[in-house]
Amino acid sequence: MPWPLVVVLMLAAGAVIGAIQGFFIAYEGIPAFIVTLAGLSTIRGTALLLTKGYSIPIDPNSPFNAIGRGWVFGFPLPAIIAVAILIAGYIAFSDTTFGRYVTGIGANREAVRRAGINTRRVILEVYVLSGLAAAVAGVIIAARLGSGSSNAGLGFELDVIAAVVLGGTSLFGGRGTMVGTVLGALTVAVIGNGLILSHLSPFLTPIVTGIIILIAIWLNFRLFRTGRRAG
Repeated sequence: MPWPLVVVLMLAAGAVIGAIQGFFIAYEGIPAFIVTLAGLSTIRGTALLLTKGYSIPIDPNSPFNAIGRGWVFGFPLPAIIAVAILIAGYIAFSDTTFGRYVTGIGANREAVRRAGINTRRVILEVYVLSGLAAAVAGVIIAARLGSGSSNAGLGFELDVIAAVVLGGTSLFGGRGTMVGTVLGALTVAVIGNGLILSHLSPFLTPIVTGIIILIAIWLNFRLFRTGRRAG
């Protein structure tokens, strides 16, 4: 297949997977953690089945690889894509009704529903965007590695949780910023890189990440729950 078509199909696949999970969460009332955990297992298993556990090489001469390795005006293309998505996310959450609906649903879904908003549709749209974003990340990783691997991104879910919680997002919903998430992601990356530069065992990284998640969630739970009771 031509590589542009592959990119489009992969983005569409991510959006469809997000829509399927969003349907079960928004319309069937199944807890998001259960649905996304089941989706993680199913999709990763499907990838292993299709590849038999092997990496699928990508033609080194394919322009597709530029998505993960290209440079534009002295800046790496993946970083430019990331900044563009962050700006779009910031604008969406700060200056659009959709962003206000998402924040409101996180704070008090029933209140937003009584205001006449179709909360189910908004939640479905959130998961479509989430699936689309995951597909973008997958395309970039494949282009950077020069191969399609079923094990690519293994363990990233823990880094994401650590980054988001460290960035000040409340696990109870209704609080969180794009800037905070960026700072949280940079913090996790700096800690991981610092361990490597210190010549410590690479097996310490998941241990440190787990401790960070535990402390961040504990602080998150204490601060936001106390703030909510006080309110």
